[in-house]
Amino acid sequence: MTQVRGGQFRFAPIPQEDASGFRGYAEKVFAPASGAEAAAILAEAASGRIPVTVAGAGTGLTGGSVAQGGWVLSTEKLRALGIRSGSAIAGAGLPLKDLHDAARRAGQLYAPDPTENTAAVGGAIATNASGARSFRYGATRRHVIALEVALMDGSLRRFRRGEKIDFDVPAIPLPATTKNTAGYALTPGMDWVDLFIGSEGTLGVVTEAELLLLPAVRELLTGVVFFPADAEAAGAVAQWSPVPGLRMLEYFDSASLDLLRSAYPEIPESAGAALLFEQELQSEDDADPWTSRIEAVGGDMEASWFASSDADRERFRRFRHALPEKVNDTVRRNGFMKLGTDYAVPLPRNQEMLSLYHSRLQPEFAGRYVIFGHIGDAHLHVNLLPASQDEFDRGREALLDLARTAVALGGTVSAEHGLGKRKRALLEIQYSREHFDAMREVKLRLDPQWLLGQGNLFSMK
Repeated sequence: MTQVRGGQFRFAPIPQEDASGFRGYAEKVFAPASGAEAAAILAEAASGRIPVTVAGAGTGLTGGSVAQGGWVLSTEKLRALGIRSGSAIAGAGLPLKDLHDAARRAGQLYAPDPTENTAAVGGAIATNASGARSFRYGATRRHVIALEVALMDGSLRRFRRGEKIDFDVPAIPLPATTKNTAGYALTPGMDWVDLFIGSEGTLGVVTEAELLLLPAVRELLTGVVFFPADAEAAGAVAQWSPVPGLRMLEYFDSASLDLLRSAYPEIPESAGAALLFEQELQSEDDADPWTSRIEAVGGDMEASWFASSDADRERFRRFRHALPEKVNDTVRRNGFMKLGTDYAVPLPRNQEMLSLYHSRLQPEFAGRYVIFGHIGDAHLHVNLLPASQDEFDRGREALLDLARTAVALGGTVSAEHGLGKRKRALLEIQYSREHFDAMREVKLRLDPQWLLGQGNLFSMK
Protein backbone atom coordinates (compact mmCIF):
# COMPACT_ATOMS: atom_id res chain seq x y z
CA MET A 1 0.00 0.00 0.00
CA THR A 2 1.06 3.60 -0.49
CA GLN A 3 0.12 6.55 1.70
CA VAL A 4 -1.55 9.55 0.08
CA ARG A 5 -2.43 13.06 1.29
CA GLY A 6 -4.71 13.17 4.34
CA GLY A 7 -3.40 9.90 5.77
CA GLN A 8 -5.54 7.77 3.46
CA PHE A 9 -4.15 4.54 2.04
CA ARG A 10 -4.74 2.97 -1.34
CA PHE A 11 -3.41 -0.15 -3.04
CA ALA A 12 -0.56 0.56 -5.44
CA PRO A 13 -0.92 -1.03 -8.89
CA ILE A 14 0.81 -4.42 -9.11
CA PRO A 15 3.11 -4.51 -12.16
CA GLN A 16 2.69 -7.31 -14.70
CA GLU A 17 5.01 -8.47 -17.50
CA ASP A 18 5.40 -11.48 -19.80
CA ALA A 19 8.38 -12.98 -21.64
CA SER A 20 7.95 -10.61 -24.60
CA GLY A 21 8.43 -7.55 -22.40
CA PHE A 22 4.77 -6.49 -22.60
CA ARG A 23 3.79 -4.68 -19.39
CA GLY A 24 0.64 -3.88 -17.49
CA TYR A 25 -0.73 -3.75 -13.96
CA ALA A 26 -3.38 -5.26 -11.71
CA GLU A 27 -5.29 -3.87 -8.76
CA LYS A 28 -5.34 -7.24 -6.99
CA VAL A 29 -3.82 -10.67 -7.59
CA PHE A 30 -5.58 -13.83 -6.41
CA ALA A 31 -4.04 -17.31 -6.29
CA PRO A 32 -6.83 -19.82 -5.62
CA ALA A 33 -5.88 -23.23 -4.27
CA SER A 34 -8.82 -25.04 -5.90
CA GLY A 35 -11.25 -24.80 -8.77
CA ALA A 36 -14.02 -23.90 -6.33
CA GLU A 37 -12.00 -20.95 -5.04
CA ALA A 38 -11.35 -19.80 -8.60
CA ALA A 39 -15.08 -19.93 -9.38
CA ALA A 40 -15.88 -17.90 -6.24
CA ILE A 41 -13.37 -15.22 -7.29
CA LEU A 42 -15.01 -14.98 -10.71
CA ALA A 43 -18.46 -14.68 -9.13
CA GLU A 44 -17.24 -11.82 -6.93
CA ALA A 45 -15.66 -10.09 -9.92
CA ALA A 46 -18.87 -10.44 -11.91
CA SER A 47 -20.96 -8.91 -9.14
CA GLY A 48 -18.63 -5.90 -9.10
CA ARG A 49 -18.13 -5.78 -12.89
CA ILE A 50 -14.36 -6.13 -12.37
CA PRO A 51 -12.21 -7.38 -15.29
CA VAL A 52 -10.22 -10.57 -14.62
CA THR A 53 -7.06 -11.69 -16.40
CA VAL A 54 -5.83 -15.28 -16.07
CA ALA A 55 -2.07 -15.64 -15.50
CA GLY A 56 0.09 -18.74 -15.50
CA ALA A 57 3.88 -19.00 -15.65
CA GLY A 58 4.40 -15.72 -17.53
CA THR A 59 6.18 -17.36 -20.46
CA GLY A 60 3.74 -16.02 -23.07
CA LEU A 61 4.82 -13.76 -25.92
CA THR A 62 1.62 -11.85 -26.69
CA GLY A 63 0.57 -10.10 -23.47
CA GLY A 64 -2.40 -12.40 -22.98
CA SER A 65 -1.66 -12.95 -19.28
CA VAL A 66 -0.77 -9.30 -18.61
CA ALA A 67 -3.60 -7.30 -17.04
CA GLN A 68 -4.45 -3.74 -17.99
CA GLY A 69 -6.17 -3.08 -14.67
CA GLY A 70 -8.71 -5.12 -12.73
CA TRP A 71 -7.84 -8.41 -11.07
CA VAL A 72 -5.39 -11.17 -11.95
CA LEU A 73 -6.30 -14.77 -11.21
CA SER A 74 -3.03 -16.66 -10.95
CA THR A 75 -3.02 -20.43 -11.38
CA GLU A 76 0.29 -20.84 -9.53
CA LYS A 77 -1.21 -22.91 -6.69
CA LEU A 78 -3.19 -25.23 -8.96
CA ARG A 79 -0.46 -27.86 -9.28
CA ALA A 80 -2.26 -31.17 -8.85
CA LEU A 81 -0.53 -34.07 -10.57
CA GLY A 82 -1.71 -37.63 -10.87
CA ILE A 83 -0.30 -40.17 -13.32
CA ARG A 84 -2.48 -43.03 -14.49
CA SER A 85 -2.09 -45.62 -17.21
CA GLY A 86 -2.86 -43.66 -20.38
CA SER A 87 -3.74 -40.34 -18.77
CA ALA A 88 -2.71 -37.69 -16.27
CA ILE A 89 -4.59 -35.28 -14.04
CA ALA A 90 -2.79 -31.92 -14.10
CA GLY A 91 -3.57 -28.63 -12.41
CA ALA A 92 -3.55 -25.54 -14.59
CA GLY A 93 -0.49 -24.13 -12.83
CA LEU A 94 1.63 -27.27 -13.16
CA PRO A 95 4.79 -26.65 -15.20
CA LEU A 96 4.94 -28.78 -18.33
CA LYS A 97 8.40 -29.96 -17.30
CA ASP A 98 6.94 -31.57 -14.17
CA LEU A 99 4.29 -33.32 -16.25
CA HIS A 100 6.85 -34.57 -18.78
CA ASP A 101 9.18 -35.83 -16.03
CA ALA A 102 6.41 -37.64 -14.14
CA ALA A 103 5.11 -39.28 -17.31
CA ARG A 104 8.64 -40.38 -18.25
CA ARG A 105 9.19 -41.98 -14.84
CA ALA A 106 5.98 -43.96 -15.38
CA GLY A 107 7.15 -45.17 -18.79
CA GLN A 108 4.77 -42.84 -20.63
CA LEU A 109 4.88 -39.73 -22.81
CA TYR A 110 2.95 -36.47 -22.82
CA ALA A 111 3.51 -35.58 -26.46
CA PRO A 112 3.06 -31.77 -26.70
CA ASP A 113 6.43 -30.14 -26.03
CA PRO A 114 6.49 -26.34 -26.34
CA THR A 115 10.04 -24.97 -26.42
CA GLU A 116 9.52 -23.28 -23.05
CA ASN A 117 8.95 -26.27 -20.79
CA THR A 118 8.47 -24.06 -17.71
CA ALA A 119 5.14 -22.95 -19.24
CA ALA A 120 2.07 -23.98 -17.26
CA VAL A 121 -0.45 -26.59 -18.38
CA GLY A 122 -3.27 -24.03 -18.34
CA GLY A 123 -1.37 -21.65 -20.58
CA ALA A 124 -0.60 -24.43 -23.04
CA ILE A 125 -4.31 -25.29 -23.20
CA ALA A 126 -5.30 -21.63 -23.53
CA THR A 127 -3.10 -21.24 -26.63
CA ASN A 128 -3.36 -24.78 -28.02
CA ALA A 129 0.44 -24.90 -27.72
CA SER A 130 2.41 -27.47 -29.65
CA GLY A 131 6.19 -27.52 -30.09
CA ALA A 132 8.62 -29.66 -32.04
CA ARG A 133 6.90 -33.04 -31.59
CA SER A 134 3.70 -31.68 -33.14
CA PHE A 135 5.18 -32.83 -36.46
CA ARG A 136 4.06 -36.33 -35.46
CA TYR A 137 1.63 -35.86 -32.60
CA GLY A 138 -0.18 -32.60 -33.29
CA ALA A 139 -0.96 -29.75 -30.90
CA THR A 140 -2.40 -29.77 -27.37
CA ARG A 141 -5.97 -30.10 -28.66
CA ARG A 142 -5.40 -33.74 -29.65
CA HIS A 143 -4.27 -34.67 -26.13
CA VAL A 144 -7.02 -33.24 -23.90
CA ILE A 145 -9.54 -35.72 -22.52
CA ALA A 146 -11.42 -33.48 -20.07
CA LEU A 147 -11.31 -30.01 -18.55
CA GLU A 148 -12.42 -28.50 -15.25
CA VAL A 149 -13.41 -24.89 -15.96
CA ALA A 150 -14.47 -22.01 -13.71
CA LEU A 151 -16.99 -19.74 -15.45
CA MET A 152 -17.90 -16.10 -14.94
CA ASP A 153 -21.30 -17.04 -13.48
CA GLY A 154 -19.46 -18.57 -10.53
CA SER A 155 -20.01 -22.19 -11.57
CA LEU A 156 -17.33 -24.86 -11.76
CA ARG A 157 -17.97 -27.39 -14.48
CA ARG A 158 -16.24 -30.45 -15.85
CA PHE A 159 -16.41 -31.16 -19.57
CA ARG A 160 -15.37 -34.43 -21.19
CA ARG A 161 -14.30 -34.94 -24.78
CA GLY A 162 -17.38 -35.52 -26.93
CA GLU A 163 -19.77 -33.49 -24.74
CA LYS A 164 -21.45 -31.26 -27.31
CA ILE A 165 -22.09 -27.54 -26.83
CA ASP A 166 -25.78 -26.91 -26.07
CA PHE A 167 -26.20 -23.97 -28.44
CA ASP A 168 -25.77 -23.45 -32.17
CA VAL A 169 -22.22 -22.68 -33.22
CA PRO A 170 -21.52 -21.14 -36.62
CA ALA A 171 -18.69 -22.36 -38.85
CA ILE A 172 -15.49 -20.31 -39.00
CA PRO A 173 -13.19 -21.05 -41.96
CA LEU A 174 -10.04 -22.70 -40.68
CA PRO A 175 -6.68 -22.42 -42.45
CA ALA A 176 -5.26 -25.38 -44.37
CA THR A 177 -2.38 -25.73 -41.90
CA THR A 178 -1.37 -28.47 -39.49
CA LYS A 179 -1.49 -25.99 -36.57
CA ASN A 180 -3.72 -23.02 -35.77
CA THR A 181 -4.63 -20.99 -32.70
CA ALA A 182 -6.00 -17.75 -34.16
CA GLY A 183 -9.39 -16.99 -32.60
CA TYR A 184 -12.07 -19.50 -31.70
CA ALA A 185 -11.98 -22.67 -33.81
CA LEU A 186 -15.76 -22.74 -34.26
CA THR A 187 -17.42 -25.66 -36.07
CA PRO A 188 -21.07 -26.80 -35.90
CA GLY A 189 -21.52 -29.68 -33.48
CA MET A 190 -18.21 -29.07 -31.70
CA ASP A 191 -17.68 -30.09 -28.09
CA TRP A 192 -17.04 -27.93 -25.03
CA VAL A 193 -13.46 -29.12 -24.64
CA ASP A 194 -12.52 -27.85 -28.09
CA LEU A 195 -14.22 -24.52 -27.43
CA PHE A 196 -12.04 -23.72 -24.41
CA ILE A 197 -8.78 -24.93 -25.98
CA GLY A 198 -7.13 -22.00 -27.73
CA SER A 199 -9.59 -19.42 -26.38
CA GLU A 200 -6.78 -17.57 -24.54
CA GLY A 201 -8.53 -17.19 -21.20
CA THR A 202 -11.52 -15.31 -22.62
CA LEU A 203 -14.32 -17.88 -22.12
CA GLY A 204 -13.47 -19.56 -18.83
CA VAL A 205 -10.60 -20.38 -16.49
CA VAL A 206 -9.21 -23.88 -16.94
CA THR A 207 -8.32 -25.09 -13.43
CA GLU A 208 -7.51 -28.74 -14.11
CA ALA A 209 -7.18 -31.07 -17.09
CA GLU A 210 -7.18 -34.76 -17.84
CA LEU A 211 -4.54 -35.32 -20.51
CA LEU A 212 -3.70 -38.21 -22.79
CA LEU A 213 -0.46 -40.10 -22.11
CA LEU A 214 1.11 -42.40 -24.69
CA PRO A 215 3.47 -45.33 -24.16
CA ALA A 216 7.05 -44.07 -24.00
CA VAL A 217 9.21 -44.75 -27.02
CA ARG A 218 12.13 -47.01 -26.18
CA GLU A 219 14.57 -46.14 -28.94
CA LEU A 220 15.14 -42.69 -30.44
CA LEU A 221 17.68 -41.26 -32.85
CA THR A 222 18.27 -37.52 -32.68
CA GLY A 223 20.51 -35.49 -34.93
CA VAL A 224 21.56 -31.94 -35.76
CA VAL A 225 22.51 -31.94 -39.44
CA PHE A 226 24.44 -29.01 -40.91
CA PHE A 227 24.09 -27.78 -44.49
CA PRO A 228 26.07 -25.26 -46.55
CA ALA A 229 22.95 -23.15 -47.27
CA ASP A 230 19.16 -22.86 -47.08
CA ALA A 231 18.58 -24.56 -50.42
CA GLU A 232 20.01 -27.87 -49.26
CA ALA A 233 18.19 -27.74 -45.91
CA ALA A 234 14.84 -26.94 -47.57
CA GLY A 235 15.39 -29.79 -50.01
CA ALA A 236 16.07 -32.14 -47.12
CA VAL A 237 12.74 -31.23 -45.48
CA ALA A 238 10.85 -32.33 -48.56
CA GLN A 239 12.85 -35.58 -48.75
CA TRP A 240 12.74 -36.47 -45.06
CA SER A 241 9.18 -35.58 -44.06
CA PRO A 242 7.78 -39.02 -45.06
CA VAL A 243 10.44 -40.95 -43.07
CA PRO A 244 8.60 -43.48 -40.82
CA GLY A 245 8.68 -42.59 -37.14
CA LEU A 246 9.98 -39.05 -37.67
CA ARG A 247 8.53 -36.90 -34.89
CA MET A 248 10.58 -33.71 -35.07
CA LEU A 249 12.00 -31.57 -37.88
CA GLU A 250 13.33 -28.17 -36.76
CA TYR A 251 15.18 -25.50 -38.76
CA PHE A 252 17.95 -22.97 -38.02
CA ASP A 253 19.01 -20.38 -40.61
CA SER A 254 22.52 -18.98 -40.98
CA ALA A 255 21.84 -16.01 -38.68
CA SER A 256 20.47 -18.36 -36.01
CA LEU A 257 23.68 -20.40 -36.09
CA ASP A 258 25.74 -17.20 -35.86
CA LEU A 259 23.80 -16.18 -32.76
CA LEU A 260 24.44 -19.57 -31.17
CA ARG A 261 28.16 -19.85 -31.96
CA SER A 262 29.32 -17.99 -28.85
CA ALA A 263 27.72 -20.70 -26.69
CA TYR A 264 28.35 -23.55 -29.15
CA PRO A 265 31.72 -22.97 -30.83
CA GLU A 266 31.62 -26.50 -32.22
CA ILE A 267 29.07 -25.39 -34.85
CA PRO A 268 30.97 -25.77 -38.15
CA GLU A 269 32.14 -22.48 -39.66
CA SER A 270 30.94 -23.67 -43.05
CA ALA A 271 27.36 -24.26 -41.86
CA GLY A 272 24.75 -21.98 -43.43
CA ALA A 273 21.68 -23.83 -42.10
CA ALA A 274 20.79 -26.77 -39.88
CA LEU A 275 17.97 -29.24 -39.24
CA LEU A 276 17.27 -30.93 -35.93
CA PHE A 277 15.46 -34.25 -36.41
CA GLU A 278 14.23 -36.97 -34.08
CA GLN A 279 13.03 -40.40 -35.13
CA GLU A 280 11.32 -43.14 -33.17
CA LEU A 281 13.12 -46.38 -34.02
CA GLN A 282 11.25 -49.64 -34.39
CA SER A 283 14.52 -51.51 -34.90
CA GLU A 284 18.23 -50.74 -35.09
CA ASP A 285 18.00 -50.97 -38.88
CA ASP A 286 15.89 -47.76 -38.95
CA ALA A 287 19.01 -45.74 -38.10
CA ASP A 288 21.12 -47.14 -40.95
CA PRO A 289 19.71 -45.09 -43.87
CA TRP A 290 20.57 -41.71 -42.32
CA THR A 291 24.09 -41.59 -43.73
CA SER A 292 22.81 -41.98 -47.27
CA ARG A 293 19.85 -39.64 -46.60
CA ILE A 294 22.13 -36.86 -45.40
CA GLU A 295 24.67 -37.26 -48.17
CA ALA A 296 21.92 -37.38 -50.83
CA VAL A 297 20.69 -33.87 -49.92
CA GLY A 298 24.11 -32.24 -49.51
CA GLY A 299 24.33 -32.35 -45.71
CA ASP A 300 27.65 -32.42 -43.88
CA MET A 301 27.65 -35.94 -42.43
CA GLU A 302 31.07 -35.62 -40.79
CA ALA A 303 30.36 -32.36 -38.95
CA SER A 304 26.80 -33.21 -37.89
CA TRP A 305 25.85 -34.29 -34.36
CA PHE A 306 23.94 -37.42 -33.36
CA ALA A 307 22.52 -38.66 -30.07
CA SER A 308 21.00 -41.87 -28.84
CA SER A 309 21.17 -41.26 -25.06
CA ASP A 310 18.83 -39.15 -22.91
CA ALA A 311 21.76 -36.95 -21.86
CA ASP A 312 22.70 -36.14 -25.44
CA ARG A 313 19.08 -35.49 -26.36
CA GLU A 314 18.80 -33.08 -23.45
CA ARG A 315 21.89 -31.28 -24.79
CA PHE A 316 20.16 -30.90 -28.15
CA ARG A 317 17.01 -29.63 -26.44
CA ARG A 318 19.10 -26.96 -24.68
CA PHE A 319 20.70 -26.10 -28.03
CA ARG A 320 17.23 -25.55 -29.55
CA HIS A 321 16.03 -23.61 -26.50
CA ALA A 322 19.14 -21.42 -26.36
CA LEU A 323 18.15 -19.66 -29.58
CA PRO A 324 14.91 -17.96 -28.44
CA GLU A 325 16.64 -17.13 -25.15
CA LYS A 326 19.44 -15.35 -27.04
CA VAL A 327 16.89 -13.56 -29.22
CA ASN A 328 15.00 -12.34 -26.15
CA ASP A 329 18.21 -11.21 -24.46
CA THR A 330 19.38 -9.34 -27.56
CA VAL A 331 16.07 -7.53 -28.03
CA ARG A 332 15.85 -6.54 -24.37
CA ARG A 333 19.43 -5.29 -24.30
CA ASN A 334 18.53 -3.13 -27.28
CA GLY A 335 15.59 -1.75 -25.28
CA PHE A 336 12.64 -3.12 -27.28
CA MET A 337 9.81 -5.60 -26.99
CA LYS A 338 10.13 -8.81 -28.95
CA LEU A 339 9.16 -8.63 -32.63
CA GLY A 340 8.42 -12.15 -33.84
CA THR A 341 6.05 -14.16 -35.99
CA ASP A 342 3.99 -17.26 -35.32
CA TYR A 343 2.66 -17.71 -38.86
CA ALA A 344 2.16 -21.07 -40.55
CA VAL A 345 1.23 -21.97 -44.12
CA PRO A 346 -0.02 -25.14 -45.82
CA LEU A 347 2.72 -27.73 -46.22
CA PRO A 348 2.97 -27.36 -50.04
CA ARG A 349 3.81 -23.65 -49.55
CA ASN A 350 6.61 -24.33 -47.05
CA GLN A 351 9.65 -23.52 -49.20
CA GLU A 352 7.81 -20.65 -50.89
CA MET A 353 7.13 -18.96 -47.54
CA LEU A 354 10.74 -19.38 -46.40
CA SER A 355 11.91 -17.74 -49.61
CA LEU A 356 9.40 -14.91 -49.17
CA TYR A 357 10.63 -14.27 -45.62
CA HIS A 358 14.18 -13.78 -46.86
CA SER A 359 13.25 -11.72 -49.92
CA ARG A 360 11.13 -9.34 -47.82
CA LEU A 361 13.57 -8.95 -44.92
CA GLN A 362 17.08 -9.27 -46.34
CA PRO A 363 17.18 -5.94 -48.26
CA GLU A 364 16.04 -3.94 -45.24
CA PHE A 365 17.09 -5.95 -42.17
CA ALA A 366 20.23 -7.85 -43.15
CA GLY A 367 21.94 -9.03 -39.98
CA ARG A 368 18.92 -8.00 -37.91
CA TYR A 369 16.70 -11.08 -38.12
CA VAL A 370 16.74 -14.83 -37.54
CA ILE A 371 14.44 -17.58 -38.84
CA PHE A 372 14.03 -20.86 -37.01
CA GLY A 373 11.47 -23.36 -35.82
CA HIS A 374 9.00 -26.01 -36.88
CA ILE A 375 9.75 -26.33 -40.57
CA GLY A 376 8.21 -29.81 -40.68
CA ASP A 377 4.83 -28.13 -40.03
CA ALA A 378 5.56 -25.17 -42.36
CA HIS A 379 5.61 -23.11 -39.19
CA LEU A 380 8.74 -20.98 -38.93
CA HIS A 381 9.39 -18.20 -36.43
CA VAL A 382 10.90 -14.95 -37.71
CA ASN A 383 12.43 -12.76 -35.01
CA LEU A 384 13.70 -9.24 -35.70
CA LEU A 385 16.52 -7.73 -33.65
CA PRO A 386 15.95 -3.95 -33.94
CA ALA A 387 18.67 -1.62 -32.68
CA SER A 388 16.70 1.64 -33.11
CA GLN A 389 13.13 2.88 -32.90
CA ASP A 390 13.12 3.33 -36.67
CA GLU A 391 14.11 -0.31 -37.17
CA PHE A 392 11.45 -1.40 -34.68
CA ASP A 393 8.72 0.56 -36.47
CA ARG A 394 9.77 -0.63 -39.93
CA GLY A 395 10.08 -4.16 -38.63
CA ARG A 396 6.55 -4.14 -37.26
CA GLU A 397 5.24 -3.09 -40.67
CA ALA A 398 7.32 -5.77 -42.40
CA LEU A 399 5.85 -8.47 -40.16
CA LEU A 400 2.35 -7.20 -40.90
CA ASP A 401 3.11 -7.52 -44.62
CA LEU A 402 4.28 -11.08 -44.04
CA ALA A 403 1.12 -11.90 -42.07
CA ARG A 404 -0.92 -10.89 -45.12
CA THR A 405 1.34 -13.06 -47.25
CA ALA A 406 0.85 -16.09 -44.99
CA VAL A 407 -2.94 -15.72 -45.05
CA ALA A 408 -2.92 -15.24 -48.84
CA LEU A 409 -1.13 -18.59 -49.10
CA GLY A 410 -3.89 -20.25 -47.06
CA GLY A 411 -2.10 -19.92 -43.72
CA THR A 412 -2.67 -18.62 -40.22
CA VAL A 413 -1.38 -15.59 -38.30
CA SER A 414 -0.93 -17.70 -35.15
CA ALA A 415 -0.02 -21.36 -35.05
CA GLU A 416 0.84 -21.89 -31.37
CA HIS A 417 1.45 -18.69 -29.36
CA GLY A 418 -2.00 -17.12 -29.55
CA LEU A 419 -2.59 -13.43 -30.20
CA GLY A 420 -3.24 -11.97 -26.76
CA LYS A 421 -3.20 -8.18 -26.63
CA ARG A 422 -0.04 -7.46 -28.57
CA LYS A 423 -1.06 -9.26 -31.75
CA ARG A 424 -4.85 -9.17 -31.72
CA ALA A 425 -4.90 -6.85 -34.78
CA LEU A 426 -3.61 -9.79 -36.83
CA LEU A 427 -6.96 -11.53 -36.44
CA GLU A 428 -8.47 -8.90 -38.75
CA ILE A 429 -6.12 -10.11 -41.49
CA GLN A 430 -7.38 -13.66 -41.21
CA TYR A 431 -11.09 -13.16 -40.55
CA SER A 432 -13.96 -10.99 -41.79
CA ARG A 433 -16.40 -8.90 -39.77
CA GLU A 434 -18.94 -11.71 -40.08
CA HIS A 435 -16.51 -14.14 -38.43
CA PHE A 436 -15.69 -11.64 -35.68
CA ASP A 437 -19.40 -11.26 -34.93
CA ALA A 438 -19.75 -15.05 -34.66
CA MET A 439 -16.88 -15.23 -32.16
CA ARG A 440 -18.28 -12.32 -30.13
CA GLU A 441 -21.66 -14.04 -29.93
CA VAL A 442 -20.04 -17.09 -28.35
CA LYS A 443 -18.02 -14.88 -26.00
CA LEU A 444 -21.14 -13.06 -24.79
CA ARG A 445 -22.93 -16.33 -24.01
CA LEU A 446 -20.25 -17.26 -21.46
CA ASP A 447 -19.13 -13.79 -20.37
CA PRO A 448 -22.03 -11.37 -20.96
CA GLN A 449 -20.26 -8.48 -19.19
CA TRP A 450 -17.08 -9.02 -21.22
CA LEU A 451 -14.90 -9.19 -18.09
CA LEU A 452 -12.68 -12.23 -18.68
CA GLY A 453 -9.42 -11.72 -20.56
CA GLN A 454 -10.32 -8.17 -21.59
CA GLY A 455 -8.20 -7.04 -24.52
CA ASN A 456 -7.26 -10.54 -25.65
CA LEU A 457 -8.10 -11.56 -29.23
CA PHE A 458 -10.59 -8.79 -29.99
CA SER A 459 -12.32 -5.77 -28.51
CA MET A 460 -15.90 -5.57 -27.25
CA LYS A 461 -17.10 -3.78 -30.41
